[in-house]
Amino acid sequence: MTAFSKTVLGAIVALGAVAGSWHGASAAIACNGNICWHIHEAYLYPPGSHVIVHPDDWSAGPDERYVFREHEGQGYWRGDDWVEY
Repeated sequence: MTAFSKTVLGAIVALGAVAGSWHGASAAIACNGNICWHIHEAYLYPPGSHVIVHPDDWSAGPDERYVFREHEGQGYWRGDDWVEY
C-alpha cells in the first residue's frame, strides 16, 4: 500500500467517524399540555402521559402560551410534578 493510499484511506475513516457522530446528536421539544421541556433522546412515552414531541425548531403560535421547565432524566411533567418512568 502506498503512502497516498494510506492517506486516502485514513481520510475516509476519519470522515466516516465524524459523520457518524453527527447522526447521534438529536434534540426535540416535548410538551404535556402547556408545559414543555427539551429532550436529548427519543423516549417512548407511556400512552396515558399525553406527551407530544415536536422537532427542536418548533415554536408556539402567536396566541399560544407555553412554559418551559427543564429536567434531567427519563420522564415527563404532569402539572407541577415530574413523573419518572
